[in-house]
Amino acid sequence: MKITEILSPDMVLPDLHGTTKPEILNELAQCFAVHCPALKAAEIAAVLAERERLGSTAIGDGIAIPHGKVRGVAKILGAFGRHRAGVDFESLDGGPTRLFFVLIAPEDSTSLHLKALARVSRLFKDNSFREKLLAAGGADEIYRLIVEEDGRY
Repeated sequence: MKITEILSPDMVLPDLHGTTKPEILNELAQCFAVHCPALKAAEIAAVLAERERLGSTAIGDGIAIPHGKVRGVAKILGAFGRHRAGVDFESLDGGPTRLFFVLIAPEDSTSLHLKALARVSRLFKDNSFREKLLAAGGADEIYRLIVEEDGRY
């Protein structure tokens, strides 16, 4: 699985504005709703928030991978968001979270959902890559960096 199969350039948000976990989740959910009219932002935000109640998806090093299964989704979809200052996302390392890669999957997809999570997690392991994303100018540059990094695996 390649990231380009689940992330498109219009699903990259270079400047998230929320200052709390719910605000960030709502902002990212809104991106899905804008680009996929069949999806409702409130439903996506609720699914992501429910997953967060089980435990934070902020894995440390400034990264979070919010995810969930949503009714009406035909294939795994992704969105990427960057918050330059960082927000408290209850990260495992206690630090602020700046990079968010959201995955939503069909209700009946378990193995593909897990493969997508593993792929995204592997992609963001490299510190120099994370630094490039934080320094990137805008959505086009962020998308290009993600595609290049994904091509290395």
